[in-house]
Amino acid sequence: MAVDHAEMPMSSLARQPAIYLTHGGGPCFWMEFPEPFGPHAYDGLRAYLAGVIVSLAAAPRAIIMISAHWEAAVPTVSTAPAPGMLFDYYGFPPHTYQLRYGAPGSAELAERVVTLLRTAGCPAATDPARGFDHGVFVPMLIIDPAAQIPVVMLSLANDLDPARHLAIGAALAPLRAENVLIVGSGSSYHNLRAIFAPGEGGSVAFDEWLNETATGVAPEVRRTRLIEWRSAPNARACHPRAEHLMPLMVAAGAAGDDPGRADFRGTIGAKAYSCFRFGV
Repeated sequence: MAVDHAEMPMSSLARQPAIYLTHGGGPCFWMEFPEPFGPHAYDGLRAYLAGVIVSLAAAPRAIIMISAHWEAAVPTVSTAPAPGMLFDYYGFPPHTYQLRYGAPGSAELAERVVTLLRTAGCPAATDPARGFDHGVFVPMLIIDPAAQIPVVMLSLANDLDPARHLAIGAALAPLRAENVLIVGSGSSYHNLRAIFAPGEGGSVAFDEWLNETATGVAPEVRRTRLIEWRSAPNARACHPRAEHLMPLMVAAGAAGDDPGRADFRGTIGAKAYSCFRFGV
């Protein structure tokens, strides 16, 4: 008999990590790219995403997902019971606009997120119409292809202030003890003008810095380094704009004093990419 996790007492629920993942480029898992990518460029990232749920101590009762592709004046929570599809990529083959992801939302989790944010002094709004953008549905089609786990989306704040997003993550941290998986969905390298250019484009040094920051320093140092990410080697070459790093700030904020580890490190189209996990 299936267990309704929403009805379980909080003390009996599993503690989940906070995860920052690279979600790939557009509908990348359903395409073959030319060189320097090639037909198998995203195989390693796909394998990582496919193993996320089985790697957890227990299946989460829900996921709160922070996508780089949703920004708002204040953090905004999706409340749709059955979010639709938001194809926010352009110029891809017709079949990539036929993808469907049917996970339900969760009114209970959405309300809890709003309460946590406001209690922590973070303004919050709700959106009953927001659909799954590709920062959500692309990785989730690999992570949970049966679409059984409820997904609630949380926007970035459009000021893209790293300290603010670390604070948002800290506000969400109690969800981890309530068997809710916190997922920041962005990309550890995101320079669209250079992504197809030959060479690593400065990504290797930045990726080394990012890995050291996420996994190799004390939590208080991690926080300081993330706030000052623009001083990292090749930071602006890898991120001309910061939106794909802000989901990392949320995940790291939710980590508290928990250590981080690299869940995935790989090269895609000659550029270095990583995914991180904080906590169990």
